[in-house]
Amino acid sequence: MRLKAEIAAPRVRAVAPVLLGAVMTAALPGLTGCSGPTGHDAAAPRAGDRAAVSAPPGPEATVDLKQWITAFTDRIAQGGHYRIPAAGDREALATGVRRLVDGDPAGAERSLARAGYHARTVVDRDGGRKYAEVADATQDGEATRGWGRVYVDLGAPVRWQVQVPHPAADQRSEQLGIGVLRGAPGGVLILAGAYRSGGPAGDEDAPDVAHRTDSVFAAVAGALADARLPAVQVHGFADSSLPDEDVVVSPGKGDAGLPAARRLSAALRREELRVCEVWKRYCGRLEGRTNVEGDHADAVGVPFLHVEHARRVRMDDALVARAVRALTRVVERWGAGRAG
Repeated sequence: MRLKAEIAAPRVRAVAPVLLGAVMTAALPGLTGCSGPTGHDAAAPRAGDRAAVSAPPGPEATVDLKQWITAFTDRIAQGGHYRIPAAGDREALATGVRRLVDGDPAGAERSLARAGYHARTVVDRDGGRKYAEVADATQDGEATRGWGRVYVDLGAPVRWQVQVPHPAADQRSEQLGIGVLRGAPGGVLILAGAYRSGGPAGDEDAPDVAHRTDSVFAAVAGALADARLPAVQVHGFADSSLPDEDVVVSPGKGDAGLPAARRLSAALRREELRVCEVWKRYCGRLEGRTNVEGDHADAVGVPFLHVEHARRVRMDDALVARAVRALTRVVERWGAGRAG
């Protein structure tokens, strides 16, 4: 079942020249571009059971992380390119990210290189926090393959993930993901790299990573779920789909994320946002029950939240900030190793 189709205006391809020039000066050479569900959040990691991630080797680049990631997502255009990754590529990238999270940057780099990716350190100018950026090793590969990027917090033990599967089709949904990553320590941000439709001939829906298991996005999200990292996945819906609500909160297919979903709903209401809770009533086919990342999380008993945001929320910076504050309260609890 398709969730919804918010059709966005084509995104601007140009990258802000001042930002790109500043970052590329500092960049690495060659870089141009189990159990079933439970009734509680038992899968949340315990405090102290994971060390902070080691930084990838090589020089660091200082960026405004919000501008830098937005420049990447702004290049994702409707009708753009996407190549379905081979199983070996999916495995190499998922293994590389998992090794990075597990504190093996050298092993991560070897695995990523098998799929034409690499990792480097970026420093957020706002606050100085460091992240590992996992990206296609060439701008051409990033533009033609469309497999996306991953950002891993290097300053704290990694304990949760935020996923953005439709950064172009669900306009400005990436701003929610960026805000959550910046708002709390210990996170991983997974970004899709292509518009949700417009895949190869005869397979137009191939880039819809929320509903395809044969994507890099799903492979990385699954590897992190296997590592017991709970997830929140952010989406957007057209205002006309549910005109009386601002946000739809769902624990996905299973119940492992239900306590966190309830806390998120309460936090959103404290931010004066209108919430539809799918465990209480029908929310206009926005439940996220058929989401493949949610399916995998349910299979391994890890909390997963599927959160839809109205366009009027995503297009208003003040409302985005409110939504991010509520989401951050949930991942902060995960980051502290607290169950439930």
